Amino acid sequence: MNLDAKIPEGPLADKWKYHKGHNLKLVNPANRRKYHVIVVGSGLAGGAAAASLAEMGYQVSCFCYQDSPRRAHSIAAQGGINAAKNYQNDGDSIYRLFYDTIKGGDYRSREANVYRLAEVSGNIIDQMVAQGVPFAREYGGLLANRSFGGAQVSRTFYARGQTGQQLLLGAYQQLSRQIGLGQVKMYNRHEMLDLVLVDGHAKGIITRNLVNGKIERWASDTVVLCTGGYGNVFFLSTNAQGCNVTAAYRAFKRGAGFANPCYTQIHPTCIPVHGDQQSKLTLMSESLRNDGRIWAPKTRELADKVRKGEIKPGDIAEDDRDYYLERKYPSFGNLAPRDISSRAAKEACDDGRGVASTGLGVFLDFRDAINRLGEDVIRERYGNLFDMYNRITGDNPYQTPMMIFPAVHYTMGGLWVDYNLESNIPGLFVGGEANFSDHGANRLGASALMQGLADGYFVLPYTVGDYLARCGISSAGSISSDHEAFEEAENGVRERIAKLMSIQGTESPRSFHKRLGHIMWDYCGMARDDAGLKKAIELIPQLREEFWQNVRVIGEEGELNQELERAGRVADFLEYGELMCRDALMRDESCGGHFRSEHQTPDGEAERNDDEFAFVGVWEHQGDDKEPKLHKEELTYEEVKFTTRSYK
Repeated sequence: MNLDAKIPEGPLADKWKYHKGHNLKLVNPANRRKYHVIVVGSGLAGGAAAASLAEMGYQVSCFCYQDSPRRAHSIAAQGGINAAKNYQNDGDSIYRLFYDTIKGGDYRSREANVYRLAEVSGNIIDQMVAQGVPFAREYGGLLANRSFGGAQVSRTFYARGQTGQQLLLGAYQQLSRQIGLGQVKMYNRHEMLDLVLVDGHAKGIITRNLVNGKIERWASDTVVLCTGGYGNVFFLSTNAQGCNVTAAYRAFKRGAGFANPCYTQIHPTCIPVHGDQQSKLTLMSESLRNDGRIWAPKTRELADKVRKGEIKPGDIAEDDRDYYLERKYPSFGNLAPRDISSRAAKEACDDGRGVASTGLGVFLDFRDAINRLGEDVIRERYGNLFDMYNRITGDNPYQTPMMIFPAVHYTMGGLWVDYNLESNIPGLFVGGEANFSDHGANRLGASALMQGLADGYFVLPYTVGDYLARCGISSAGSISSDHEAFEEAENGVRERIAKLMSIQGTESPRSFHKRLGHIMWDYCGMARDDAGLKKAIELIPQLREEFWQNVRVIGEEGELNQELERAGRVADFLEYGELMCRDALMRDESCGGHFRSEHQTPDGEAERNDDEFAFVGVWEHQGDDKEPKLHKEELTYEEVKFTTRSYK
C-alpha cells in the first residue's frame, strides 16, 4: 500500500500556495467538458465539490440516497463554523486556528493538511456570505462570532442554531444552478453499493435505485466520495438514521486504506437516553456552553433525590453544586474540548451524581446567564434550540436546567488520503467527514463545516483537475460501463442482495444493529481497555455469523424496500465494528476521543505515547474472514512540538 502523503516542500505557511502554483497541473477549459466526474454525497463537501467542478466546466454526476440534497446530514449541524477572520480583534490568526486544531486533535493529525484548512477558512466565510447565508451580525454590520470549545478566542460564525442548514442551502443553491445549466446530473434516492476499478484506478460506481430497486452502472473518469461518517455503528448516535459507512467500507474492500477508525467523537451536550426503543439521540449545540454552566450535585444523596423527583434542580443551593468543568479546567471552563468535557460528565455520573432517571445525565444551566443578560437575549441567541429541547423533553429550559449526557457524534477516522485528498487508489478522492485528514484524535467544535466546505470549494477543484491532467486528454471518457470490471462489480452487488433476501430468518436488521451498538458502546465507547476490546473482537464475528443465518428482510428486492437498505448497511457495520475495535486495541495509548483506561494520568487525563504511536494507523483489507493489515504513516511536525495537552 502506497502511503505517500505528497506533502509539498517549503515552509508550512507557503506549502499550499506553492503546490497550487508549481505542482498541480491544469486542464484546458475547452477540454474540461470532455471529462466526467462522479461525486457521491451532496452535503457540504459533496455539494460544494459538485457545484465547483461543474462551474469549472466538467460534466458531473452527483448521487445521494436522500430524496433531495437538502436532506444531507450537514443540515443537522447547529452551532457554527470556524474561521480565522479575527473580527473580534481578540488575538486570532491563521496560525492560532492551526495550532488549536492540532492541539485539539491531541497531536494525531497531519500538520500540513491542518494548516491549509486554517489558511482557507477565511475564504469559506467570504464565499458563503456571497451566496447569501444569513450569518448573525454585530451592531456595526460585521459578522458576529462566538466561542466554541478548545479555543480562547471568538472565531465561530453562526446563523442562530441553524448554521448547518443555512450553509447547506447556500451550497444547494449553487448545485441547483449547475443542475439547471445541465452541468450536473443529480441522482437522488440512489445508494452507492460498490466502487469499480479499472487498471487500479477508480472509474465508476454501482448503485441501487432506492425507489424501484434497479441496479445501475455508472462510468466516469474519477470518483469523489463525500459520504459522511460512521457514527451509527453504535446504533444510538446524533446521526440521522440513514447515515452509514457503506460507500467508504465498500471502497475499503476494493483496496482503499481506512485510517484511524477508532477515533470516534463523543459529544458532551446531548439529550440523555430516555427509553430502550429510541432510534437516535438529539444534539444540543456546543454553542450553548457559551452561556450555560454545566454542573452536577456535589453529593450522591442530592443526586438521588433529583432522580426520584423529591427535589428540583432549583432547590439545590449554590454551595451544593459542582461546576466541575470550571473547577477542573479553569482556563477554559465550560468550553473545554468535547472529549475532555464528555469524560468529565461520565466521571460525575460514574460517581453516582448523575441526575437523569437512568443516572446518566448532568445539568446545563442558564439561570445565571438569564439573570445577567435577560431572557430576551438568551432567546435571541438560542431560542430554536430551547424550543427543540422543550418539544422533546417537555421541560422549559428558561425555567429549569437542561439535562445532558455525552453521545456518539462525529468520526475523525475515515479513508486515508494524501495532501491532494486522493486515496491510495488513484482517481478516488475523499472529502469531508469521509476522510481522516484534519482532526486527529478529536475534532474541535465548529470545525466539521469548515472542513467540508474547505474540501469541496477550495481543495478538490484543484486536485481533481490535477489528476485528470496527469491522466491525459486521451483518457477522457475512455472507460464505459460495458467494461468487464463493471459487470464483475454489478454481479457481486446482485449476489449480496440475493443472499440477504434469501435468508428469511426470524430477526430484523434493526435488532442486529441494536445488539451491535450495545457491544460497541460497552467495549469501544467513551472508555476502552484491553480486555473489553478483545471481548468485542470475540463477540462481533459471532453476531455477524448469526446475522447471515437469521436476518429477515421483508418486502421484495425490486421495489422501495427500506428493510433491505438497512440490512445492507448493518452488514457493513458488522464488519466495520470489528475493524474499529482492532484499531483501538492496537493503539495502546490514550489520545483525544480514544481513551484507554490503562493509560491515564493520576488525575484522569489521557496519556499519550508519542514514542510509539505518533502515526496514522491505516488498515488494508486482506479478504473476507482475514485480519486486515496495518500500515503506518509517521507523523512529523515542523511548526509545533509534542506537548502534554492541557486546558487547565
